Amino acid sequence: MRKKNNKKLDVLIFVGAFAIALLILISGIVKTNIYNSTRHASVFSEKELFAEDNKDGYDVRVTAGVRDSTWSKAFDLNNEGIEEHNYQAYTVDFYVKNNTKDEVKDFSFKLNFHDNTFLLSAWNGSVEIHQDADSIVDMISDLREFDPGAHVVRTFTADGENLVYMKTGDYLNYVPSTSVNAMEVPIEPGEATVPGIIMYFPIGDTIENAMSVELEYYFHRTLFREPLFWVALIIAAIWLIALVIYIITSIQIKKYKERHERDNEIINESMETFIGFIDAKDPYTNGHSIRVAKYTRILAEKLGYKGEELERIYYVALLHDCGKIGVPDNILGKPDRLTDEEFEVIKSHTVRGGEIMSHFKSLENAGEGALYHHERYDGKGYPEGKAGEDIPFIARIICVADSYDAMNTNRVYRDKLSKEHILEEIERCKGKQFDPKIADVMITLIKNDELE
Repeated sequence: MRKKNNKKLDVLIFVGAFAIALLILISGIVKTNIYNSTRHASVFSEKELFAEDNKDGYDVRVTAGVRDSTWSKAFDLNNEGIEEHNYQAYTVDFYVKNNTKDEVKDFSFKLNFHDNTFLLSAWNGSVEIHQDADSIVDMISDLREFDPGAHVVRTFTADGENLVYMKTGDYLNYVPSTSVNAMEVPIEPGEATVPGIIMYFPIGDTIENAMSVELEYYFHRTLFREPLFWVALIIAAIWLIALVIYIITSIQIKKYKERHERDNEIINESMETFIGFIDAKDPYTNGHSIRVAKYTRILAEKLGYKGEELERIYYVALLHDCGKIGVPDNILGKPDRLTDEEFEVIKSHTVRGGEIMSHFKSLENAGEGALYHHERYDGKGYPEGKAGEDIPFIARIICVADSYDAMNTNRVYRDKLSKEHILEEIERCKGKQFDPKIADVMITLIKNDELE
């Protein structure tokens, strides 16, 4: 009965997950359609319009660039007999840049004039002229072929050229061309289109202060660019993977149990081995090893280790002094200064520990801590005189943790040192006995009381 209920629950979970993926997909489609039908607008003042640096966060940016080639003419607006050139022609390119990863499917811009201007030509689009506060409105499909007789806009003729006369406050709406030869839209992601206009401005006036732009545009975002689509796709992929896993779960259960038993065997071997050391030695030895293992794990975690690797380091540190099993108690606990012969016996515990741990096959690199934890960073340690990076990293961590515990506990030959004295010793031994990086981490832990 319980298995049937579990199966029903599993079916409900799979159906529910599929329904969620479908709902998210539909939401993505609706969101994409709304986004594509949304009108976007930006206004570019005179200063912004002629700015060279367009890295200002606009999704779609308009920048005006004036070409170097110019010419001038005499405009006698009031029939005063003016012959001196008083108006200069400018060829202005309007760079409409798409700074997004979506396609710009359509755009137009309103070009506001803040000075008297005469329009000679425009290309790659149509211009809708607005004069005298919208009392005159006229669409010119191609200003290059402008015929004054076919339009109602205010004009002016200079040297045989028919110009559209735009007074201060007039404006034009630029509508991009969709023809094959001059297609201005759509604008692909990261690309730009460049409509241009030739205009006459009074000589002496600054063109950069003569106009501003109001831009409006619409995007075309494909469904693949919509995050909800990928969320739905990921959920669907997870759903499919979960379904496959569910089908083959029964086959994997046995393998999982075997692996779990093997992991437990590693832990049990470690604990049984160490319990043997506890039985063989005094309580001080036991307490020291546990503390060193704890400090080593804290140091390793601060140094970036995680999970199973952190546990492995803990067990290696826990067994670092296993070689002392062969050191006579009268030497190990001697309160007086050791003789040279006795010190050699003490030093031999590293080699003996390495030999013992070499048989511990279920714990990777188990012997590194026991064999090398008395090596010094400057190469003056034992048993092999390794130095710097040649010393296994785990042994360098244990070295710092082991020394800290030795200074922070009472010994038969002295009382434990003060916190300040310990910090001074670790700082003094950086680069000599200790790896400087590990020593710095230990100093921080001590100062922050994180080892209590």
